[in-house]
Amino acid sequence: MEPQVTFLPGNRTLKVRSGTNLLQAARKARIHIPTRCGGNAGCLMCKVEVRSTDGTPAGLTPPGEAERRKLGPLLEQGIRLACQAKVVGPATVSLPENPLKAAIRKQLEAQNEEDSLW
Repeated sequence: MEPQVTFLPGNRTLKVRSGTNLLQAARKARIHIPTRCGGNAGCLMCKVEVRSTDGTPAGLTPPGEAERRKLGPLLEQGIRLACQAKVVGPATVSLPENPLKAAIRKQLEAQNEEDSLW
């Protein structure tokens, strides 16, 4: 049986072949995860937060040497590199908010707070 991966936000779920990395799975689901290094753990742009779907450890291969070296303590927080983490069981992947969208959202929230004062 093929493992199932759910991408958040959006709650997009798909089945992938065991051994598929999260970057490939995201592309299959038509989800954009930025990368510059072509999946070589060089740019650190493809960081994602990974959780299991049933409370057990996420269904991914353990971090390799390159991923451990690059992420260090972030691994303990569930952060993985999508280009390196391979799916072997069910997992839920949270994508970080686009930095430009985050800046716009913060500006709009501040503007709404100012408007509510009037």
